[in-house]
Amino acid sequence: MRADRTSAPDAARLTVLFLRIGALNELQYRANFFIQLMQSLLALATGLVVLALVFDRTDELGGWSRPQLLAVLGVFTLMGGIIRSVIQPNMQRLLEEIRLGTLDYLLLKPEDGQVLASIREVRIWQAVDILVGGVVVAAAVVQLEGRVGWLEAASFLGLLALGATTIYCFWLMLAAAGFWLVRMDEVQELFTGIYRAGAYPVGIYPGWLRAVLTFLVPLAFAVTVPAEAVTGRLEQGNAALALGMTAALVLVSRRVFRMGLRRYSGASA
Repeated sequence: MRADRTSAPDAARLTVLFLRIGALNELQYRANFFIQLMQSLLALATGLVVLALVFDRTDELGGWSRPQLLAVLGVFTLMGGIIRSVIQPNMQRLLEEIRLGTLDYLLLKPEDGQVLASIREVRIWQAVDILVGGVVVAAAVVQLEGRVGWLEAASFLGLLALGATTIYCFWLMLAAAGFWLVRMDEVQELFTGIYRAGAYPVGIYPGWLRAVLTFLVPLAFAVTVPAEAVTGRLEQGNAALALGMTAALVLVSRRVFRMGLRRYSGASA
């Protein structure tokens, strides 16, 4: 089986359509909004308590001040919302359909298989974390007392988009591994455990772990680098590396997905 290409306008149209459908489905259960809000605030409170305990004994952590680490926490929360509302649900559904052999129904549609597999599921209540994270980042910027200008803000938004793309590509390759491996049930728990390390700048970790969180699981590009941009710590080399890493992951993940499709045999085989 193969996936046909979909143009950018068509992909945008499909994304809006599935977002609308997902929103209508989720709005049937509005109590979930308040449940998710409480969970998000509880997680945020836990993070703030940890920061308070850290800065009760020191003025900085690995060269990061309290407001700067608050920005990292905000980006971590915001990116977590993006992952749980759009990326993770779609990749888990893709993985399940590969395992059950029901991916045929998607591949027979006259659109690009990867695009469809990436936008079908939208959990809008999980996007509460995006709003909460944005508020935390804004609070950090205020505490930085005007040291963040328009250039830093634009860099932050651009690097945030690159970071979300790297995480998407990473998840796509994990899901595509299901074409070769049978036991992929623990992927969500594994990623969730690793993602918690992103609550702090990767620079505070030992060298080997910093390398893992940069090039194997790209949390550095998803959380730390955008936080560097919004706190005025960004180096041009890191921005260029983030762009190059994202471009490489887009190409590699696309290649891995298409290779997996060539060996896929589902219900119609």
